Amino acid sequence: PAGAGRVDLSGKTVIPALIDAHQHIGLTNVKDGTHSKDNYTLSNLVEHLERSAYHGVAATMSLGLEFDEALAFELRNEVFADAARFLTSGRGIAATPLAGPQQEYRLGIPRGAGTEAVGRATVAELDGHGVDIIKIWVDDRGGTVPKLEPNVYRAIIDEAHARGMRVASHLGSTSGLADAKDLIRAGIDGFAHTIRDRDIDEEFMALVREHPEVWTIPNLPGSPVTLDDLPWLGETLPPFEIENLRAQAERVEAEGPGAFFELQCRNLARNREAGMSIGMGTDSGVSVAWTTHTEIRDMAGCGLTPMEAIESATRVNAEILGLDDLGTVAEGKSASFVVLDANPLEDISNTRRIDNVYLRGEPLDREALRAKFMEGVR
Repeated sequence: PAGAGRVDLSGKTVIPALIDAHQHIGLTNVKDGTHSKDNYTLSNLVEHLERSAYHGVAATMSLGLEFDEALAFELRNEVFADAARFLTSGRGIAATPLAGPQQEYRLGIPRGAGTEAVGRATVAELDGHGVDIIKIWVDDRGGTVPKLEPNVYRAIIDEAHARGMRVASHLGSTSGLADAKDLIRAGIDGFAHTIRDRDIDEEFMALVREHPEVWTIPNLPGSPVTLDDLPWLGETLPPFEIENLRAQAERVEAEGPGAFFELQCRNLARNREAGMSIGMGTDSGVSVAWTTHTEIRDMAGCGLTPMEAIESATRVNAEILGLDDLGTVAEGKSASFVVLDANPLEDISNTRRIDNVYLRGEPLDREALRAKFMEGVR
């Protein structure tokens, strides 16, 4: 446009700003390593969004676990300079408030829906708050908690679709494949995990082919780092966290990623083979923002090409979340993009080699953000 500035990016590579379609922010204090509902404050939420922006993320979807929903809904309507856009599902819906994630600092946050009527009423209430996606947990945590009943999640999906809303489901690690099949038949829009209890079978592959609109956000498990990651992570993380990550990386280097990772890696490749739409989400909350790059790298190691992995975190996620102004670098879109020092199509790890980030047409002051993140850190 007239009057726009020009920036010489010779020798650089430009990709669209990234989108993380599955986070849980606000409950971790990165500087002191604590995990608590007390950490769920405006200042901590904004810092997490700034950390996302620092790593090239323009928007992040918080899929449930908003301890203070009123604060989350307020934050959703704000745009902060040098921070990613915040999208939210609110607290999310499980069979009971105690049937969501089982960590003490997350326990009791979800809304409970034990009947069809309560499920429909909960969707109506969340619609009134303008949530971006309805999140449900379909998981009995190994038989330790009630699982959202099929008739209830069918009512939730039906009510959401009648209101023009989408529904994403968490899948457990004991009956995920069977639950996923029934959820597809029930009309689910997408999954917040890949199948992680057993290998995908031909029946599931056939269902995916019959329902090409259904998407998945894999969230690959295991140690998220290698020893080569530690120098760039040291820019924004406290020394105690670097040492924790070093121990994880050394263990994985010695023992391999483990059977749980290998299972989900195989299933991601099978999802791709079936033609399933694959987004990118880190399921992070403890490890804030930087895991976007390790997740993209792992996806590229599990059957996706580097271009497909980048598209999962950009174009595909924009489609999943309805973010029409993001996902590609094109006329009429938000001027939100990442400038890289090297081409990620040659080495997917190059997504972390960030020269600068532009959000909504403005360059990020990454140096100032680094100073903020490391202030008071010992």
